[in-house]
Amino acid sequence: MWQQRILTLAPRPRGFHLISREVLGELPELRELSVGLLHLFIQHTSASLAINENADPDVRGDLERHFNVMVPENAPYYAHTLEGPDDMPAHIKTVLIGESLTLPIRDGAPALGTWQGIYLCEHRDHAGGRRIVATLQGA
Repeated sequence: MWQQRILTLAPRPRGFHLISREVLGELPELRELSVGLLHLFIQHTSASLAINENADPDVRGDLERHFNVMVPENAPYYAHTLEGPDDMPAHIKTVLIGESLTLPIRDGAPALGTWQGIYLCEHRDHAGGRRIVATLQGA
């Protein structure tokens, strides 16, 4: 089976957001697969996708704080500044984290570890909704 759809996420504030339930809830066909792959691709250059801690929200806050120190706003060497001080750092963070994930499917669910969840990493202060292309393949 092959299935593809565009998932639209509501706007979120800057930060790392656990979106596992939201994404998987939009893919009921996943439950039919005994083995397969789920590929997720975010169609934006200032937000990214990641897999990380799904239990302690402090991890998400620590990641946001670390990335803000690692990739600061208003660096004097940024030339791309027309869209605000958070835009160029958002592009850099997206390059560092990545725009896609591939998850193995086993027995109707992603084969994630006990403490793993899907993150939307929103790097803009006032972003709009985000689109994710979800491609499911398997049997």
